[in-house]
Amino acid sequence: MTLFPIPIVLKIMQPIKETIDNIVAQISQVILGKELKIRLVLTGLMARGHVLIEDVPGVGKTTLAHVLAQVLGLSFQRIQFTSDLLPADIIGVSIYDKGQFKFHVGPIFAQMILADEVNRATPKTQSALLEAMGEHQVTVEGETRLLPVPFFVLATKNPLHQVGTFPLPESQLDRFMIRLELGYPNHSTERALLKGRERREIINELQAIVTVQDILEIQNAVPKVHVSEFLIDYLQAILEFSRQSPRYRVGLSPRAGLAILHCAQAWALMQGRDHVVPEDVQMILPGVIGHRLVAMTEQQNAQILVEQLIEDVAIP
Repeated sequence: MTLFPIPIVLKIMQPIKETIDNIVAQISQVILGKELKIRLVLTGLMARGHVLIEDVPGVGKTTLAHVLAQVLGLSFQRIQFTSDLLPADIIGVSIYDKGQFKFHVGPIFAQMILADEVNRATPKTQSALLEAMGEHQVTVEGETRLLPVPFFVLATKNPLHQVGTFPLPESQLDRFMIRLELGYPNHSTERALLKGRERREIINELQAIVTVQDILEIQNAVPKVHVSEFLIDYLQAILEFSRQSPRYRVGLSPRAGLAILHCAQAWALMQGRDHVVPEDVQMILPGVIGHRLVAMTEQQNAQILVEQLIEDVAIP
């Protein structure tokens, strides 16, 4: 496979864009005023990554996961992370039955997983997700079992200052291709939410508008989006700046570079283009590197760090 794929035939671009627009429109009936965030979540899915949503309770994180699974027609499991949750509760366990041990699969064996309040579980339990997210498989009792395709984890995370939370280690944060916040709704959106119908009723009325095969075809098209030499120069400049600048304690890893590249390809494809432009990189950059950059001053806001990096690194 070449580093710079041949551009996709243009005639397939518009149907993909229309499909994504229809998905966003359906989800936006439930999650009001968050189109950009919805598109970023879809970017993570189409780039074969996973997404972490960190925000205060009650802003729609769990609801977004439910409606996403409904509209995409994916098998769905919700795992509520608590302090007494065990790895076997996620992966599964062998039970002795009629003279032999039979493996009973856990909720991880679904196409879409909602890891709700993932940082309320202990580090031991959180680690049960690592192999699944990184390699799309789990190993239990010496046997490796493949997970369904597509396999997508949407995790929610409470702010660390809240009671009963455990910090996510950097290695686990790095498994999430994109991290974002939903944020509070603006005045007009919240008014529409308060005066509108119950969200659960709307979700139950929604129908899947794509098939699993449609999603797999879009995922397969993402690596074929053209990436020019100049775009790679820009990406490498971002990576090298993060490693050399005294502003950051830890720079971006090669895996972070691949995440930027794949998300930029997915974003371009979802916009109906067969090539990546620098604006695609800048659009997805806050979500992809905000949780990977470590500043010298820990109190510095991740969004500000990314904005400063974009300003400091010139486009070739």
